Amino acid sequence: MIVVRLALQSLRNRWITALLTIISISLSVALLLGVEKVRTAARDSFSSTISGTDLIIGARTGDIQLLLYSVFRLGNATNNMSWKSYRDIAKRGEVKWAVPLSLGDSHRGFRVLATTADYFKYYQYRDHQPLQFTEGQVFGDLFDTVIGADVAKTLRYKLGDKVVISHGISAIGQKHDARPFTISGILKKTGTPVDRTLHISLKAMEAIHVDWGTGMKMPGRTTPATVLRRMPLRTKVITAALVGLKSRMQTFAMQRHVNNYRAEPLTAVIPGMTLYKMWALVGTAETALIAVSALVVTTAILGMMIMIFSTLNERRREISILRSVGAGPKTIIGLLVSEAVILTALGIVVGAGMLYALLWASRSAIDQHYGIYLAVTAPSQNEYWALGAILLGGFVAGLLPAWRAYRVSLADGMIVRT
Repeated sequence: MIVVRLALQSLRNRWITALLTIISISLSVALLLGVEKVRTAARDSFSSTISGTDLIIGARTGDIQLLLYSVFRLGNATNNMSWKSYRDIAKRGEVKWAVPLSLGDSHRGFRVLATTADYFKYYQYRDHQPLQFTEGQVFGDLFDTVIGADVAKTLRYKLGDKVVISHGISAIGQKHDARPFTISGILKKTGTPVDRTLHISLKAMEAIHVDWGTGMKMPGRTTPATVLRRMPLRTKVITAALVGLKSRMQTFAMQRHVNNYRAEPLTAVIPGMTLYKMWALVGTAETALIAVSALVVTTAILGMMIMIFSTLNERRREISILRSVGAGPKTIIGLLVSEAVILTALGIVVGAGMLYALLWASRSAIDQHYGIYLAVTAPSQNEYWALGAILLGGFVAGLLPAWRAYRVSLADGMIVRT
């Protein structure tokens, strides 16, 4: 305890240097913990986006690409899947349910997904949680739309508001302004891409493209909405399909059947396995981020060690006096090691506090803009190990200057240098 009191008094006498050292360590600790929090939260957010779906089926493409555009609304499909093939697969005895998905249009930066009412019945996320409505219901009219929570919040939409969909995902795409949609329902927040999606029926997707050809609107043609409601609108192609099987034992056999489908080239992916592949690809980037953060922490600790070294010449007399009154090796070494440990511990506490304050203040904005929910929870086991390693690093960093200080002789410390 005496050594600790001496260390605290010594740091108080050099409070400006100590404060700067604490700030340096705290910023590096906040960076390291922040990278770990974001990495873990990103994995959890991606992994919890879809649950209870055994297979995702689409036109022949890469596994990861199919998962990204069908579930995460990232990118576009290189080809479509025919409705006939979808119906043929959906009627198989192994299939319990199937939900078609059709992408391609957008609204003010948000993707539009055409599907059926079964989507709201069978789509699940985060441990089999179903979609729920805060207001309204599933689309009943041809030109009804159900919007996600982020769409409603960002654009300040409410039930009954009119929405005009744009052709394609470009901000300058032509608008389907002749056929505005009415908001019939608003979904509860899920923390998934569903929050940033507008949902319409498959028939509505066909209806708004009746007067279109080869990606452009035909001049002078505008079929009235009343006529469209009476037309026998039939879906010809879809982007992908979500499939649930009666038994998970049949998953690989069904995947093999789809991948070898003769009518057209198709791809079937298992969501969990494809997510694992995706994280294996980005694992190098994660490792690089953690390595950079660890280097920043190491630099901060080395800076602290250099700071202690730089003060040794000024403290020669202090150390010599302590030795002259009987201070042994343990006291001298313990003094400087205690200073290093105290600085490191304070840096850890301040850095963790800074990070949690930042998480608390920004988690809503991050969730809204990036779809990553950063939970304000106690540090994980990995984080505790990291903090323990930082504290041990501070202890080790204090040993070298402490040993150097002890070896400064009593006579040398009493000499006045000019």
